[in-house]
Amino acid sequence: MKKTLAALLLLGMPALALAKLPVVASFSIIADMTREIGGDRVEVVSLVGPDQDAHVFQPSPADIKKVSAAKVLVVNGLGLEGWMSRLDKAANFRGVTVVASKGIKTRQAPEEEHAEGDHDHDHGDVDPHAWHDPARVQTYIHNISAGLIQADPAGKAEYQRRASEYAAKVQALDAWAKQQFASVPAAKRKMLTSHDAFGYLGEHYQLQVLAIQGVSTEAEASAKGVAQLTRQVRNERVKAVFMENMTDARLLKQLSTEAKVQIGGKLYADALSGPKGPAASYLQLMRYNVETIMKSFR
Repeated sequence: MKKTLAALLLLGMPALALAKLPVVASFSIIADMTREIGGDRVEVVSLVGPDQDAHVFQPSPADIKKVSAAKVLVVNGLGLEGWMSRLDKAANFRGVTVVASKGIKTRQAPEEEHAEGDHDHDHGDVDPHAWHDPARVQTYIHNISAGLIQADPAGKAEYQRRASEYAAKVQALDAWAKQQFASVPAAKRKMLTSHDAFGYLGEHYQLQVLAIQGVSTEAEASAKGVAQLTRQVRNERVKAVFMENMTDARLLKQLSTEAKVQIGGKLYADALSGPKGPAASYLQLMRYNVETIMKSFR
């Protein structure tokens, strides 16, 4: 043991550096970004796992322990994690909190004309799904990197290097996606999803995105709203109709039947897939979603 410690010290690697920085991320997409930037210096735990819904998540006593033991807490912000303030308080968290979306230009949430009741009070009037715009994700990368550096200054060079490399990958993905969508006439870039999670994607790539629910999966679509969407889908000849990986697709199936359009596949909105799925990372999620949407446009 003494020889091992001596060897580490000679190499300029204190024994304490072997301990990874404990990080808790609110949900799987944010957790993946944090792992990409943190590399081997961090140990990241995601509260909301793959194929799970952050909108309706209910923290457990085990989650309180996870947050209490963490040195860094990474959240999306913009009202997505309405349960986070209660969890933070219960855990008596004293570490660095990173709001990944801090500083981005937000998109206003659409009026809840297809929903009954006020289920989106945590979001206010802001759409929280900003990660569907790779250009805005550059701000996520900067914020996460800065938070890790604040908690672990010794890793600054490593975090900056990895953040720069990851930012380049996201930028390349964005350029590829723009080329894909540019091959489709703007008038035909219309799609329908089960809840309004793709507004930033639509804004960035000039797609018309319709949705049965509002920006939260807690919103309940009314019969009147579904009927209005059915007429709109027919009138505008919308061809791209999609389910999502962590929402109830019954209303979407009903609408697709009434509007006589095929469901074009499953998109990943608020969560990654499992490790063996097609969207096990943020980059894979974006590429899979773009490819799936493009198949329906053609």
